[in-house]
Amino acid sequence: MSQNWIADRMHKIDASGIRKVFDLAANLKDPVNLSIGQPHFDTPQPVKDALAEAVAAGRNGYSQTQGIAPLLETIQQHIDKTLGHNNRQVFITSGTSGGLMLALCSLVNPGDEVVVFDPWFVMYKHLVTLAGGTVVEIDTYPDFRIDVNKVRDAINDRTKVILCNSPANPTGYVATDEELKALAELAAEKDIALISDEIYKSYSYDGTFQSPAQWNEQTIVIDGFSKSHSMTGWRLGYMHGPAELMQQMLKLQQFTYVCAPHPVQWAGLAAWDVDVSEYIDQYRGKRDFMLSELKDDFEINGAGGAFYLFPRAPWGTGTEFVTEAIKNNLLIIPGNVFSPADTHFRISYAADDAVLQRGVEMLKKLARNRPV
Repeated sequence: MSQNWIADRMHKIDASGIRKVFDLAANLKDPVNLSIGQPHFDTPQPVKDALAEAVAAGRNGYSQTQGIAPLLETIQQHIDKTLGHNNRQVFITSGTSGGLMLALCSLVNPGDEVVVFDPWFVMYKHLVTLAGGTVVEIDTYPDFRIDVNKVRDAINDRTKVILCNSPANPTGYVATDEELKALAELAAEKDIALISDEIYKSYSYDGTFQSPAQWNEQTIVIDGFSKSHSMTGWRLGYMHGPAELMQQMLKLQQFTYVCAPHPVQWAGLAAWDVDVSEYIDQYRGKRDFMLSELKDDFEINGAGGAFYLFPRAPWGTGTEFVTEAIKNNLLIIPGNVFSPADTHFRISYAADDAVLQRGVEMLKKLARNRPV
């Protein structure tokens, strides 16, 4: 095969560092795996039953591009009640990743700039690149707070989008109401699209989740069922925002994803009525356990939501610490997967308690015993 076949854009996208860790995990025997960014509990039984029933009922062809009417109506009613916007439209996407792809490709022209908060979810930078844009990183170290003055200073004539994620991956940081309000108002003032990635909104442990859409009716919200209902492999998300913009994204979905998986949408309808508060309570307990066990050996900020900790490496770079951890059969993710900085690493506490217990003992030992 000729190298000339490969489009230039592909050379700007690196293979995911997380996938590299997953590949490594396959070669280890009984690793302590604190790297996986998905819930460890199984999909709730009513959701699995609804999927089986939809398949058995023959709901296996294409759905309408925007999604099945019962699911659309259920979510639309909830959004209307929650936000009270007159012109906000919902449609169903093929996962939140699909929603991000549609949003960025519908908004970003070549040369446009997209503001993201460093550290950022690994997909953001590469999807912006694919859309022809350039990421502008706002440094949030060491406490991962959103400094709206930094955002204001970064805005110029090429700024098209601000991309916000709260609760955040990889830091677990939950933005304050004041931060989100200020960000929303800045986006409105500057006429810049604000995308709010809310896939972890169920995992807000220390307060009630708030969306910046409360303060900016033009906010584009991306959400889904993957994390809340342990449906990561089912690829079911949804978006809502100004109706005119959603119509443009629907047009793109028609010629890319076509629709979200049809029988899975019926499962999503069942999932909407499943109470996941028990799982959230369990994960709050896991978060508290991890912080209690690690606070004496690691500097940890954020951690108010999602199911991640983003500690600073107690010695060396983030990569050096992670490399040593992997040598000791512990799988974690180096921070430079999510950031230009190589000072931190990501822990996922979406695991059984016994695995977390083994993990914290290994982490404490590693912190206290730097290799010569």
